Amino acid sequence: MPQPKCRKIAVIGYRSVGKSSLTIQFVEGQFVDSYDPTIENTFNKMVNVNGQDFNLQLVDTAGQDEYSIFPQSHSVDIHGYVLVYSVTSMKSFEVVKALHDKLLDMVGQMQAPTVLVGNKKDLHMERVIKPEEGKKLADSWGAAFMESSAKENETAVEVFKRIILEMEKADGNAPPEEKKCAVM
Repeated sequence: MPQPKCRKIAVIGYRSVGKSSLTIQFVEGQFVDSYDPTIENTFNKMVNVNGQDFNLQLVDTAGQDEYSIFPQSHSVDIHGYVLVYSVTSMKSFEVVKALHDKLLDMVGQMQAPTVLVGNKKDLHMERVIKPEEGKKLADSWGAAFMESSAKENETAVEVFKRIILEMEKADGNAPPEEKKCAVM
């Protein structure tokens, strides 16, 4: 039986985009509706992806804005990043761009394993950011993109499974189904 791989993931974004709701939905399988600004919480969860166990440490960070100083703790020993914006907030979408730039400055790399998440996709009437816009931004970063709703467990789980795949890819451990075949 292979040893579980320990991976530390930071969940980052503007305030009240649903970072904690997404994290708690994944870890505990429940939707927390009350808004309580997070200072910083760490959650642990074991998850199996493609037959490999991963012991995840999720750092649910305080909401940041474009002026926040990116905390050193968010780049040390972090294997992957889940950057979250709300599809109902143009401000959060702008902030996530600034946070990504800061993140790369901090990590000192052109790319870090990242999933960009457009959260609150269940709020159809309030949506201001189209999925295509999120996808385009993620593509420009070389990141994965997903929309989610912290109210639905499956999308929360998908987000964290996806970041595991991105981290594995960065480590050169892409699962077989990820490899693309070129047909001549």
